[in-house]
Amino acid sequence: MTDPIDTRRRRLLATTSTLAGISLLNLGVSGTAQAKSSPAQPANTPPRRSAASFDGIRQIRAGTLDVGYVDAGPSTGPVAILLHGWPYDIHAFVDVVPRLTAAGYRVIVPYLRGYGSTRFLSADTPRNGEQAVVAVDIIALMDALKIERAVIAGFDWGARTANIMAALWPERCQALVSVSGYLIGSQEANRKPLPPQAEFQWWYQFYFATERGAAGYAANRDGFNKLIWQLASPQWKFDDATYQRSAQSFDNPDHVAIVVHNYRWRLALAEGESQYDELERRLAATPKITVPTITLEGDANGAPHPPPASYAKQFSGKYQHRDITGGIGHNLPQEAPEAFAEAVLSVVRL
Repeated sequence: MTDPIDTRRRRLLATTSTLAGISLLNLGVSGTAQAKSSPAQPANTPPRRSAASFDGIRQIRAGTLDVGYVDAGPSTGPVAILLHGWPYDIHAFVDVVPRLTAAGYRVIVPYLRGYGSTRFLSADTPRNGEQAVVAVDIIALMDALKIERAVIAGFDWGARTANIMAALWPERCQALVSVSGYLIGSQEANRKPLPPQAEFQWWYQFYFATERGAAGYAANRDGFNKLIWQLASPQWKFDDATYQRSAQSFDNPDHVAIVVHNYRWRLALAEGESQYDELERRLAATPKITVPTITLEGDANGAPHPPPASYAKQFSGKYQHRDITGGIGHNLPQEAPEAFAEAVLSVVRL
């Protein structure tokens, strides 16, 4: 009997995969910032642990997904959409959301594909983690919620997704807040080897490229992701309860497949879906971002990230970069919620 799933599709379905982001050190951008600069800002002793959680996770069908999301604040307020990364979840924003709703914002915080209560509507949909598809997911969510425009803010995978939305759908993005700057990349750019120290920082990407890595992540995702938290934010003294609150979202049945595919796709070891090829072609040209933007960087980010001067020229509209001090690592919204929320509130006033 003829297999109805073609070879390309089978390879995609079989690939387990993903971590966050394209090779940040391999963006192919350089130059001096032509933008407003802001002095380093202390994080105002943000809460290192929080007992807070979200109540009432909602579900809505959007595109190929049944998306789990938080919807907080006044329904008629301006909208902010907050996007998490790997290996994190919506609770990265648990102390950001109240600050935004207090200012009158309606805040949407979705679980990305492969996290929490977000599920695929069909078992036949490829468990695809390529960069463009996550942005398509969020555009579909905005359509389902009848949200025309929003401030888009995120870190890690979420920052990359926000970058892509701002670059390809600027009419849907009122403004952008992006931790670690311009994160759009391509498979071609990622073919270029990096210096040894930079390659070393991407150890997990190469681990996921192997079948041992895929099996290891499936078997040990709790310990694996806690290690990433520790390495990416070496001065963040989170407790077990804080980690476990987010770790529950990694029990999603598609989580391993999405994460592994994401990282293999970056290295051109796994194919994407042909319907997104044109979007990826446009992203490979490193399009400029024209919407008002604030980029943020923590002073203790242990994950691979580029220097701000290398990406500033990619933001051709109103732009400001802010360094956040106080031992702030990769998970900036959770480690410095006040600074992140203030950026969301002020980016529309640049």
